[in-house]
Amino acid sequence: MTVTATSVDQSDQLQPQAAPGRAARLRRLVPAVVAALAGVLLYVSFPPRTLWWLALPAFAVLGWVLRGRGWKAGLGLGYLFGLGFLLPLLVWTGVEVGPGPWLALAAVEAVCVALVGAGVAAVSRLPAWPVWAAALWTAGEAARARVPFGGFPWGKIAFGQADGVFLPLAAVGGTPVLGFAVVLCGFGLYEVVRLVVEGRRTRAVRRGAAAAALLSVAVPLAGAVAARPLVSDKAEDGTATVAVIQGNVPRLGLDFNAQRRAVLDYHARETERLAAEVKAGKTPRPDFVLWPENSSDIDPFANPDAAAVIEHAARAVGAPVSVGGVVERDGKLFNEQILWDPDKGAVQTYDKRQVQPFGEFLPLRSAIGALNSDWTSMVRQDFSRGTKPGVFDFGAAKVGLATCYEAAFDWAVRDTVTHGAQMISVPSNNATFDRSEMTYQQLAMSRVRAVEHSRTVTVPVTSGVSAVILPDGRITQKTGMFVAGHLVQKVPLRSSETPATRLGILPETALVLVAAAGLGWAIGAGMRGRRAGDV
Repeated sequence: MTVTATSVDQSDQLQPQAAPGRAARLRRLVPAVVAALAGVLLYVSFPPRTLWWLALPAFAVLGWVLRGRGWKAGLGLGYLFGLGFLLPLLVWTGVEVGPGPWLALAAVEAVCVALVGAGVAAVSRLPAWPVWAAALWTAGEAARARVPFGGFPWGKIAFGQADGVFLPLAAVGGTPVLGFAVVLCGFGLYEVVRLVVEGRRTRAVRRGAAAAALLSVAVPLAGAVAARPLVSDKAEDGTATVAVIQGNVPRLGLDFNAQRRAVLDYHARETERLAAEVKAGKTPRPDFVLWPENSSDIDPFANPDAAAVIEHAARAVGAPVSVGGVVERDGKLFNEQILWDPDKGAVQTYDKRQVQPFGEFLPLRSAIGALNSDWTSMVRQDFSRGTKPGVFDFGAAKVGLATCYEAAFDWAVRDTVTHGAQMISVPSNNATFDRSEMTYQQLAMSRVRAVEHSRTVTVPVTSGVSAVILPDGRITQKTGMFVAGHLVQKVPLRSSETPATRLGILPETALVLVAAAGLGWAIGAGMRGRRAGDV
């Protein structure tokens, strides 16, 4: 009886311990789930939605998840946050080629976010940790904009803030300063809440910590208000009447340009329709006309029939036309913008400098070809890179060119302005990506660029959304998607430079150095703590 009673007692003792074990395992899963959901919340803050303010609670939650953890936990939680953000943000990359490239891109880009997560966890024990943490996020964005294969800046926090109160900060220090302010405010928001809760529990909060937390929220907001005078849509060098042409494409998807002559004819036809309106007095005559990227994938220098179509359209409207062409020269392929004068023909060209990996050139071609020959057949020949900034002289205005993908890169837009551009054009081709959010994400980039450099930005797109954006970031006209149309507007020309334009890469470099200093401090403190523990 004694043995039986003992066995029953042991069984009774084991049962209550099983439930706490399961509960503990479930509690360990909570930070992982919350980190992924915070990433999704950050995605929801991006266009086409105007919920820019959701970036603040997204980073506040990320701060709650990471603060006080070890770097290994920060690495894993940061990766989940990155996947939660980037998987839905970049889903358009798999619209026509399947989920493989989309999943691979998001997985690779999330590695950088994971490294930032590890760094944030490390600095979260430092005084004023939101500053170091926000700088680390900026450093992570700087890295993503450069590696691998020339970088992929899509998903910069600044690009989700085109409708937000922080937007004027783009004129102060470009996308790095704008993004830093948003992230700092988000982390600071969590720190304020944490200190309030701690104060109620312990009745004691360090004044220095409280002041740092409040400043983390207040300084970015105050800075945005102080930067408002830098945002202006006033003309400094007169105005120009610009026409933006959207000719549409015969079909959606990767084979949109299978009927390349049809795409060219569509844009010529829409230009001639504009010319008829001008002749009838319904529309003012434009000083120049902007066609999108790939509006003539038939090389007009090698094909007289294509040149004749462009020339006829330019003469009909009575204005020079910027044409997006695919040009082969000396055996090399270029994505080129061509300034076509109605009387003189082609007078200027600009070759795209930041070409898109896996779209316009294929990294690791032999290795990828061994895995998937379909990809090498889609990108048969790599596009070569241009070497000089594109600024077309239309007489009435000097127009800087940043072709499509280039709008995501700070340097590719800035150096058109430093080379004299009074306005900017972002000729694009989004037909490959169907009706996805990609075109709205890219349009938001152009709005941020308008404020960053205080320039009118036009966005001529083959299939939409084409738009005219004033220097204050407002869209004044836009088209629908997959429709033919044209926009004509008198726009302000400006020549003054914002602090962001003048400073260039310096704000980003300074923030990267701040991140390095914070990380160095955290590592040093950790090593000193371990040595003290060993004594």
